[in-house]
Amino acid sequence: MDKKKTAFIGLGVMGFPMAGHIARAGHAVTVYNRTADKATQWTTKHGGRAAESPARAAADAELVMLCVGNDDDVRAVALGADGALSTMKAGTILVDHTTASATVAREVYAAAKARGVRFLDAPVSGGQAGAENGKLTIMVGGDADAFAQAEPVLSCYGRAVTLMGGAGSGQLTKMVNQICVAGLVQGLSEGINFGMRAGLDIEQVLDVIGKGAAQSWQMDNRGKTMAADKFDFGFAVDWMRKDLAICLAEARANGAALPVTAIVDQFYARIQARGGRRWDTSSLMRLLRD
Repeated sequence: MDKKKTAFIGLGVMGFPMAGHIARAGHAVTVYNRTADKATQWTTKHGGRAAESPARAAADAELVMLCVGNDDDVRAVALGADGALSTMKAGTILVDHTTASATVAREVYAAAKARGVRFLDAPVSGGQAGAENGKLTIMVGGDADAFAQAEPVLSCYGRAVTLMGGAGSGQLTKMVNQICVAGLVQGLSEGINFGMRAGLDIEQVLDVIGKGAAQSWQMDNRGKTMAADKFDFGFAVDWMRKDLAICLAEARANGAALPVTAIVDQFYARIQARGGRRWDTSSLMRLLRD
């Protein structure tokens, strides 16, 4: 793999290990994080250097990755006065791993293109464990030539890296993912609660049905912790509600009906009201047990 000068902006629970995989693959990495201490922790662990702003991180980079919180954060670190695009050179590539709207993806794509910079929206699935183990699924929107150049670096932390179509297609695919996950978690919660109330050995039940048509990632990775009433880990309810709001807004625009997703979103609102903002999304179980 050609070694590239790379910048990584946003070192949260996902970005920190993702940037680490790039460094371990031998690329020169410059990082930026809004909380400077996190950037210092990263360079202490992985080497490279920390920059004082997105613009400075991106100035000499061939490839710039973003992994921040929401649409407004993407606009700030990409399009702001001190954002990455203010210093990126023509021919370089900007990749956004944030789960954001297709609207902001197309907005940044257009702004990047005006500067001669290529842009890919590339949200990920697989959670913190996937980021740490380098086994994320990455759904990409953008131009094929930019994808071909970025894909070897994305593969440092992605086990499946797929170009889904033009700008915004990665974000739209991630919306499909989150819609499916929301329904799965609710169904799994109802099934586990039913089995426990019926007096079954729920771990045995999960082992058995996990070998049949009901099997899913959620069942394999969350079923037993749900039965044990453990939720202090994983993908936070706050993050899921942010993602589902994006899904519901897009559905209003394209006319898709999302009745189950809308109901599950309100269930998550009840979890937040109970103080579970940072609980794992599998905490929907709590509404049925209590």
